[in-house]
Formats: sequence, C-alpha cells, structure tokens
Amino acid sequence: MPWIMYFYYPNTIIMKIDVLTGLPEILESPLNHSIIKRAQDNSKVKISIYNLRDFSQDKHKKIDDYAFGGGAGMVLSIEPIDLAIQYLSKERKYDEIVFTSPDGEAFHQGIANELSMKSNIIILCGHYKGVDQRVRDHLVTREISIGDYVLTGGELAASVIIDSVVRLIPGVLSDETSALTDSFQDGLLAPPVYTRPAKYKGWKVPEVLLSGNVADIEKWKMEESVKRTKELRPDLYKKLP
Repeated sequence: MPWIMYFYYPNTIIMKIDVLTGLPEILESPLNHSIIKRAQDNSKVKISIYNLRDFSQDKHKKIDDYAFGGGAGMVLSIEPIDLAIQYLSKERKYDEIVFTSPDGEAFHQGIANELSMKSNIIILCGHYKGVDQRVRDHLVTREISIGDYVLTGGELAASVIIDSVVRLIPGVLSDETSALTDSFQDGLLAPPVYTRPAKYKGWKVPEVLLSGNVADIEKWKMEESVKRTKELRPDLYKKLP
C-alpha cells in the first residue's frame, strides 16, 4: 500500500459527494446513521442526494423509456442525467463521475483508497434495464460494480461505495489508525480479534495477546493474517509478493 499523506483542517469539508438517483428515498437511511452521519455532522463530508425526476423535461417527470431495437425492460434516458450533471458542474469541478453498474470494474479497497483522496464526486445510480449508452460513452468517468450479481437499482451499490470511502477520510474514525489496519489494506485479511473476558466457557484468548510483548503480538498478528488469507481467500494469497 502506498504511503498517503493528508492535510486537513478541523471542521472543514474535505469531500463533496453528490448522488443522482430516481429513488432518493432508498438512500435516506444508510446515509443518515452511524459513522456516515457523524462524518456529515462533523463537516468531514457533505453528501447531497438529487432526484433525477427534477431534471426531467417530460410532463410526467419520466426518466426512462423503451430501448431502440426492442427488448424487455426500460432504459434510463440521457437527457435528465446530462441536465443534472450540467447543473452540478456549474458549482464545482468533479474529479470523478461514477456510474454504478453490474458490468463495471470490480470495487475493492484500492479503489476506495483512491476515491477517498478526491474532493468532488458524482455517483450516478443505475436502474431499470440500464442506461443510454451515450451516458457511459460521454458523461461518466468511471463505472463500478460491487459484485457479480444484479440489484434492482444502483442505490445500494452507491451506499456501499460511499460507506467504504467516507470512513477513510481523515478525522471520520475516532481511531486514526483503524482504517489503515482493515482487511485488504495490505492485501491480507485482518487477524482474529478478542476482547474480555479472557476465558469464557473454557474458550481462551491466545496467551500471546495477554503477554504485553508488542513484538510477539505483532508477529502473531501477521502470521494469523497470512494464515487466514491463505485459507479463506487463496486468490488474494496468490497475489502476495
């Protein structure tokens, strides 16, 4: 993992995330609780949700239409998306315009790290049968998938991306080293963790963790990380140097 240095000032918004969706209600709960809510309350990030229907020129506020050439399902139209991006771009320059799509690049910790160093991001939530290809060709800068499966819409994917990215912003987590020791940051899974009581139903915490010997503890953690990665994620283990 490359060394990353951040410079920031307390109570200064570090990142702005704007989300474009046809179903803003889906995002209300995941973005207004726990760490994400505290990050917004503490002005580390500002997250705004924009309803694509507000940019529709259709009298019924439609944002989708049938696909040329036939086929099942509706397609998100280019016009409301383009108008929304134009509107937001008048306020600021965006580092990334992300489209959530099942056929985008697979999301992983490295992408989260990369996005956490951006200042302004738009996330466009996919929906229906897809989006007019011209949006993908000319308007978005990146397409991201959170897994090889299809969701009803991209709102849940957007929530996952936002959660993963925001927790990396300096000052968001109470323990500044916490995010740096998460699984995947160094290509390894995190080691097992234990808390009190040291003995429960005859199940004991490893003695080394109670020893107070920092060197031995760190050695144990590394060995366990390698062991767990080899057993649970052999695909990651093969990539280790």
